[in-house]
Amino acid sequence: MKKAKLFGLSALAAGLVLGLAACGGGNSDTTDSTGGGSGSGDAAHSAVIVTDIGGVDDKSFNQSAWEGLQEWGKEHDLPKGADGYDYIQSNDASEYVTNIDTAVSNGFKTVFGIGYLLADSVSAAADQNPDTQFVIIDSVIEDKDNVVSATFKDNEASYLAGVAAAYSTKTDKVGFIGGEEGVVIDRFEAGFRQGVADAAEELGKTITVDVKYAASFGDPAKGKSLAAAMYQGGVDIIFHASGGTGAGVFQEAKDLNESGDQDKVWVIGVDRDQEEDGAYTDKDGKDDNLTLTSTLKGVGAAVKDIADLALEDKFPGGEHKVYGLKDGGVDLTAGSLSEDAQKAVDAAKEKVIAGDIEVPEAPEDVKD
Repeated sequence: MKKAKLFGLSALAAGLVLGLAACGGGNSDTTDSTGGGSGSGDAAHSAVIVTDIGGVDDKSFNQSAWEGLQEWGKEHDLPKGADGYDYIQSNDASEYVTNIDTAVSNGFKTVFGIGYLLADSVSAAADQNPDTQFVIIDSVIEDKDNVVSATFKDNEASYLAGVAAAYSTKTDKVGFIGGEEGVVIDRFEAGFRQGVADAAEELGKTITVDVKYAASFGDPAKGKSLAAAMYQGGVDIIFHASGGTGAGVFQEAKDLNESGDQDKVWVIGVDRDQEEDGAYTDKDGKDDNLTLTSTLKGVGAAVKDIADLALEDKFPGGEHKVYGLKDGGVDLTAGSLSEDAQKAVDAAKEKVIAGDIEVPEAPEDVKD
C-alpha cells in the first residue's frame, strides 16, 4: 500500500448539514425527501454507499456519509439511482456481503463500505471485481489497487471532548458509552479518557470516567439503560461513540432533564454536530439543550472528496488517506461550553496540532 497521506477537509467547516428525512427500511428503495439531480446520469462514475447496521438516519456516522454523497450527487447534477448515487442499508451484519454484491451487480462504479465492520466484505468483493472501485471507511485494506482506505484521528477530537467534559462536570464523574469494542472505538475511548485525565490534573481535581459498551451500534434501548445507570450513579456528562445506540443515551438525558428531578445532565455527541438531538423542554416549559458539544468527523467530506477524485478519473486506489485534527478532518463544536472550557479546549487543540501532546489510540496506553 502507498504511504498514508494527510488530507484537509474544507467541506467539514461547512458542516455538511443537509436536511435528511428519516429513512426506514433496509435498502436504497427507501425514498428520502431530498431527491436527486435532473441530469441524465453517468454510470461510468456512479457511486453508492453500503451502510453498517446504523443506517442512513443514525444521526451519526452513516448519516454523515450519506449527506456527503448527496451533496456530491447534487453538485454534479446526478440522479438518485444506479446512474448517479444511492445507498444500500444494512439491517444486520449478515447482509454486508449481499449488499456489496448488489451494489456491484447494479453497476455502481465506486462502492463505499461505511465502517470498519465491512472491511472483510469489501476486501473479498475487491478481489472478485477488479474493475470496480471500492472504498473502506474507518479501516485499512492493504495491497489492493482498486481499494482506497480512509481513516480518521478520532482520538484527537475525543481528547478535546475529554478536556471539555473535565472543565464542565459538576460531579467530577463522567461517562463513556461505546458501540462495539474494536480499534476504532478504542481511539474514542483512549482520547476521551486521556483528555479527562490531563484536564483534571490541570484543575487539581480527581475526575472518574465510567466506561461501558453496548455491544451494538444499533441498540437505542441498550444505550438508554446504560445511560440511566451512569446518571443514577452520579455521572453528569456522557460521551457516546455508539452510532444509532446513542439515540437512547440522548433520550435518557432528555427524560431526566424534562422531569427536573435532579441537576441537569449532558451528552457529548459524536461524528457530527448533534445539537439538534439535545433539544428538549424543561419542566417550566422553556426550550433548552443538553448537547454539551460534539466531536466532528468528516465522513461525509471524505466520501465527497474520494467521489470527486473518481469522477475526475483519479481514483486513488491503493492509497490510505488519513484525516486528522491538524487538517480539519476531525474537530469539536463549541456547543454549550463555558468560556473557561472553550479556552481549555482551544489550548489543548493547539498543543495537539503542534505535536506537544501525543494522544493515545488504545485504552491501555492512557496515562490516568
